Amino acid sequence: MRGSVMGTAVTLAAGALLTAAMTTASASPPTAAAQHGTPRPVLVDCTWHTDVRPTDFILACGDGNSRLMGLHWKQWSPDRATATGVNMVNDCKPYCAAGHFHGYPVTVRLEDPKPWKKHPGVRHYTLMSLTYQQGRPDGFQQVMTYPLWD
Repeated sequence: MRGSVMGTAVTLAAGALLTAAMTTASASPPTAAAQHGTPRPVLVDCTWHTDVRPTDFILACGDGNSRLMGLHWKQWSPDRATATGVNMVNDCKPYCAAGHFHGYPVTVRLEDPKPWKKHPGVRHYTLMSLTYQQGRPDGFQQVMTYPLWD
């Protein structure tokens, strides 16, 4: 009996903490958009988190087989942002679980900031371009442009 009471108490406490965390996280708009009183566009990731000048960013959210790492931002303005870093891409040979990651130096450019549907008072970049500096993954062009999450 004592074990089931303790288990129920732990479960209820965990549920309460999770509910509190989710309520707090979803109740407030992102704060990364404002620094020094000037709203700046943010980068929204596939889990709906916002960031300004992130050092890493997942491009392939479903499987994690493409991500940007070691980003060094040279510009983050109301119109565009630019950085250099490495795109780590899984070659998926012979299949993705057995594949190997390869790093490709890239220049990242964020553009076309618009109000974010989830928080219209927050502007977010809606386009990302990657320019490969030395080599690129099979099937990729030297410049790849992707729409970003809204």
